[in-house]
Amino acid sequence: MPTQPEVLVSMSRSRVILAGLLVASLAAACSSGGASSVVPSSSASASASPSAAVSASPEPSVTPTKLTVGLGYIPSVQFAQFYLAQQQGYYADAGLQVEFQNKVDPDLIRLVGQGTIDVGIGDGTSIIPAVSQAIPVQYVATIYGQFPNIVFAKASSGIKTAADLRGKKIGTPGRYGSSWVMLQALLGSAGLTTSDVEIVEYPDYTQGAAVAQGAVDAATGFVNNEPVQLELNGDPAVILHVDGVVALPGPGLIAGQATIEAKHDAIAAFVAATLRAMEEIKATPKVGLDAAIAAVPELAATRATQAAILDATIASWTGPVQTSGGLGAIDLAGWEASIPVLSGMGLVPNPVTVDAVVRTDLLPPGH
Repeated sequence: MPTQPEVLVSMSRSRVILAGLLVASLAAACSSGGASSVVPSSSASASASPSAAVSASPEPSVTPTKLTVGLGYIPSVQFAQFYLAQQQGYYADAGLQVEFQNKVDPDLIRLVGQGTIDVGIGDGTSIIPAVSQAIPVQYVATIYGQFPNIVFAKASSGIKTAADLRGKKIGTPGRYGSSWVMLQALLGSAGLTTSDVEIVEYPDYTQGAAVAQGAVDAATGFVNNEPVQLELNGDPAVILHVDGVVALPGPGLIAGQATIEAKHDAIAAFVAATLRAMEEIKATPKVGLDAAIAAVPELAATRATQAAILDATIASWTGPVQTSGGLGAIDLAGWEASIPVLSGMGLVPNPVTVDAVVRTDLLPPGH
């Protein structure tokens, strides 16, 4: 989700996804999970005889389980599935009281590990190093089946492959995070390193504008943000994906290990409700767009742009594993392949296994 400030324009996220990052918060009430209480008897039983009232069985009312969900830094259309599930009552129907919070990625990983936030969004480039450093988080469902971080350029630049980046100026927010990991992997696929290109840093995330203005030849970004904006402004874009090089795990839902044990069924219900909303948006994007605008009214001022961003986001939800296993399915082989890649970049100080970072038992059956 995904999910950092660098991801979105309106997201820029989602900058992000990735990034609902969100405004819609329910009233904080009730304790978490499993408690029950007796509701008052109906008016019919109240008017009955004392003996009838005594024999009447009380009706239990289950207290909703509260889940605090951290999306990304800026509320965005890329989080339409969360908004839709909230607005349509899918979370409430599952016995959940969901509250969204906006957090940047490093804070989100830490807070999820501490249990301060129950569920968040993170990708393999964040989760694998975190677990390696004993932060107890696990990835429980895929949101982006395709890694959303990309390198993009104007089609007129002549850049078509990673090899064409040699000697080019490449803009990026900084030498950190998922975009930096992706860039190194992409360059490596062509036998290049960051020393073979000229890196220009844009800590204010304006590398997209730099490409548009010709200040750099290409830049890192998100498939559902900068190249979409570029094309809406009349410049056809070329996009270089890392997926063909290594299946870096895209943003997905994460939770702390202790939280999973304490709220396993609630988190599984949250995952199922969110995937239901994703399926509906995939089938009818307009329902997602409308839900996002209802949650973030200022998006209505750029409805056409938001629709284009949502279309690109939906396309990124499905990779080969999700095609066969359904939205949310986890690419275990991709995680396995990613660990040595990140280790080679010095991001995994201590050994990590896939079993330590991923669990699939919170997905709906068949995923």
